[in-house]
Amino acid sequence: MRISRIFIILFLWFQFQGIFIHLVFCCIPREREALLQFKNDLTGPLNRLASWIDDSDCCRWSGVVCHNVTGNVLELHVTSNFSFDDYLQYGMKSAVFGGKISPSLLYLKHLKYLDLSNNNFGGIPIPKFLGSITTLRYLNLSGAGFGGMVPHQLGNLSNLQYLNLNGHDYFYHPKYVESLDWLSSLRSLEFIDLSYVNLSKAYDWLHVLNTLPSLAELHLSYCELYRIDYNLPRVNFSSLNILDLREAFQPQEVLVPHCIFGIKTLTVLDLGWNHFLGPIPFHIQNLTSLIQLDLSYNQFNSSIPDWLDGFSQLEFLYLQLNGLEGRIPSSIGNLTSLNTIDLSYNKGLEGGIPASFKNLCNLRSLHLSFLPMFQDFNEVLEILSAFFPKLESLVLNSCSLSGHLLTDHLVKLKNLVELGLNGNSIYGQVPESLGELKSLSQLYLGNNNLNGTLPYSFGMLENLQYIDLSQNALEGEVSETHFTKLKNLKSFQASGNGLVLRVNPEWVPPFQQIEELALGSWHVGPLFPAWLRPLKHLNSLDLSSSKISSTLPLWFLNMSLTTVDINLSHNQMHGNIPYINFEDSHFSYIDLSSNHFEDPLPQVSSSLRLLDLSNNSFSGSISNFLCGNMHKINDMFVLNLGKNRLSGELPNCWENWKNLIALTLSDNNFSGKFPPSIGSLSEIEFLDIHNNNMSGEIPLSLQNWKNLNALDLRDNELGGDISTWTTGEQLPQLVILNLRRNKFHGQISEKLCSMMFLQILDLADNNLSGTIPKCISNLTAMKTEWGSGQWTNKYGMGTVIFTESSAVMSKGRTMEYDTILPYVRSFDLSNNKLSGEIPEKVTSLIQLQSLNLSNNLLDGTIPEDIGAMQSLESLDFSQNQLIGEIPQSMANLSSLSYLNLSYNKLLGKIPVSTQLGSLEASSFIGNNLSGPPLTKDPRDAHTVQIEKESRTADEKDEVVDWFYVYVSIAPGFVVGFWVVVGPLAFNRRWRHLYFAYLNQLWNKICEYF
Repeated sequence: MRISRIFIILFLWFQFQGIFIHLVFCCIPREREALLQFKNDLTGPLNRLASWIDDSDCCRWSGVVCHNVTGNVLELHVTSNFSFDDYLQYGMKSAVFGGKISPSLLYLKHLKYLDLSNNNFGGIPIPKFLGSITTLRYLNLSGAGFGGMVPHQLGNLSNLQYLNLNGHDYFYHPKYVESLDWLSSLRSLEFIDLSYVNLSKAYDWLHVLNTLPSLAELHLSYCELYRIDYNLPRVNFSSLNILDLREAFQPQEVLVPHCIFGIKTLTVLDLGWNHFLGPIPFHIQNLTSLIQLDLSYNQFNSSIPDWLDGFSQLEFLYLQLNGLEGRIPSSIGNLTSLNTIDLSYNKGLEGGIPASFKNLCNLRSLHLSFLPMFQDFNEVLEILSAFFPKLESLVLNSCSLSGHLLTDHLVKLKNLVELGLNGNSIYGQVPESLGELKSLSQLYLGNNNLNGTLPYSFGMLENLQYIDLSQNALEGEVSETHFTKLKNLKSFQASGNGLVLRVNPEWVPPFQQIEELALGSWHVGPLFPAWLRPLKHLNSLDLSSSKISSTLPLWFLNMSLTTVDINLSHNQMHGNIPYINFEDSHFSYIDLSSNHFEDPLPQVSSSLRLLDLSNNSFSGSISNFLCGNMHKINDMFVLNLGKNRLSGELPNCWENWKNLIALTLSDNNFSGKFPPSIGSLSEIEFLDIHNNNMSGEIPLSLQNWKNLNALDLRDNELGGDISTWTTGEQLPQLVILNLRRNKFHGQISEKLCSMMFLQILDLADNNLSGTIPKCISNLTAMKTEWGSGQWTNKYGMGTVIFTESSAVMSKGRTMEYDTILPYVRSFDLSNNKLSGEIPEKVTSLIQLQSLNLSNNLLDGTIPEDIGAMQSLESLDFSQNQLIGEIPQSMANLSSLSYLNLSYNKLLGKIPVSTQLGSLEASSFIGNNLSGPPLTKDPRDAHTVQIEKESRTADEKDEVVDWFYVYVSIAPGFVVGFWVVVGPLAFNRRWRHLYFAYLNQLWNKICEYF
């Protein structure tokens, strides 16, 4: 009975406790209503707020924290800590919260913690009413998509201890302040992050921050801070531990502010990306409590100071990307607390790793990429072997190392997680012992001279996630065994080798999570690999030049991938492609160029960003391809259909392709006029429709393409007044204008000179008249070494990169440029009817490599200062009416390898120089010139050449007669020789007398002289 009473009492007690707990944690109705109103104004992934429903306890809602007793809402977490994969899968709007912030938050009278970070509120201003929630101690609006001026009302939050307004989304939603005076009232602040907030007008920034006594952590990176007085007295940051001034100052800042060196409490100092000049400031040595020092990405040009060894607590040292010089000091070996050191990209640091590095017993990460170390790799390993047991990251990319790749020393690196040796001169085979590095997660051995094949032990690296073996000389077979335990592999980059993949067609790779796979130049074919089918996370694939000669399977085109970066170019794949779907992919880059695909173009999904189908055998019209999905705007920004068999007129539905940046339709059979809708491609930067049969005039609407960098319409039947297309005011960004071999007429407008970024101008083979504008000296990009600096000729990502190309007539032949196209400068007006003199100012275009004004009606003299054009490699003034002498300055053109001045009215001697003397005589014929390389006869070199050929014919006849003479003399010579020499050879007495006579004769000759 007593036991029963005990159970009843316990039961009632637990029931009472449940009711009590429920009552305690039940939120206040007015606050629940405020939260629901707040939710109603939000957009985005509201499923994450599914628990926020009416008539439920808001204290149990996701992201809501209440007081244990009163039930008041204390904390509100509505953040979006989404990954890049989430962004790709759901898109920005679906992955983060947006909308607006409801003033209903004012009803949360006890709110202390508000986190709205990593959302996208579309650039709306930070709500001013937030300054009225005076109970707040924590406010985080980092990356939340707020824009405009930061409200001074935030200065009312006198209890605030944490303030984060980091605007790392500044590119879309910039924030700024007029003054930071409101911060001075926030006396309790311990943490401030104003990174990416424009403080250029906040001249009081240092004065205000200096009044905050409790400040322990300050982040002002990318703030464009106004310069401060370098003689400012010591600041009062007595509690400051972390100071982040990464790229914080306006560009005119050249010296590190001295006031920083008085903050003795600093443990972390980041001054990276500020363009500071001169030596590393010696006052930094006053900050003896530093644990982390970052001076990277500046222009410090001194040696690394020896006094760094005074930082006994220093664990992280970042000095990469400066102008540091001299040797790496041995004193660094005294920093025994060092965990990480990065000296990469200091091209003046020489001498290699000092032996004192053996003392760095706590070192975990060493980055010395792009240093001219010129050190044997085995010597490096010998020095580093002292801390091998703890070393986790070793990155020596492009350090001019030499020697064998792996030795017994490297095998001792049992804890090594990252090994980076890209771009050295390391040779030899990858040894079997590589498999002993069980902890290895990242292995970068690309761009070396490795040979042999992969060892089977490679498949034992079960922790390996990222590997780069690209651009080596590896060969031999690779099988399933090489991948046995690589289940964690995410990226395998091995293009540019001669390896052969031999796997079972039914093979299922263990690396089911792989995202990037690059086997370009491997022998993977002839069949398209079926083992790719289960790789659902694959987003980047390179099988270019891999000897695949099959069709493209439909299962591959139907794979559901979040990101697609596919390069299957330069194979022998054939057949037709019905469609390229990948509709679920947010970023699709596909390169199927240089294959044998045929039939009509495939239907493509509107989500494609880059598509290269060039150099195939696709035929027919492109109407279905362009106009098949009229109800949706395409996302594509690069489309290359060049070098196919496409024909017909261009359809009039380009308004659905408004995002195009680069369009190539060259080397096809398109005809007819440009359709009106092509003018809607307002974002276009590169247009290439050369070598077709296009006719009519170029639509004037194309002149609204303010971003146009390159226009290549050569080899068509286009016409119209050329002055319309030499107007720099309409096309201010133009770098390439190529209208060669068309039917344009009229005069070149002087407004051409407004194209200050123009590097390649080709108007040859038209019907142009008038004179060459004298203002061409204003073509700035043809005068300066840096060129236009306004364009790139590459688009794409990962393995798929579309490179713009253009043909330039130079040195008498057509030369195709792609990768180095931004560095080419050419001026060609040949084969027209231009008249007048060559402008003297043409010689100011000193970076021109090719200048061609041939086959016109130009008169006058060659500009006297032509020798100033030191970059000229090809110069053609032939077939004009130029008079006078060749300027002596032409002898200074040391780069000139092609010159044609033929068929003018030039006279006198050719200037003497090794360069001009080595040219062909045909470069000067048709004038009245003399001197090398012509004959000495001052008459017309053409006449001299005819006489020379006539004499040569006569000499040939004489040679035939003399042949018989020589044949008849030969027997007489033999007989006469043995009559004299025979007796001397067989009679000793005669031989002695003969040589005694010769000796006597020689002595008399010596006495005479």
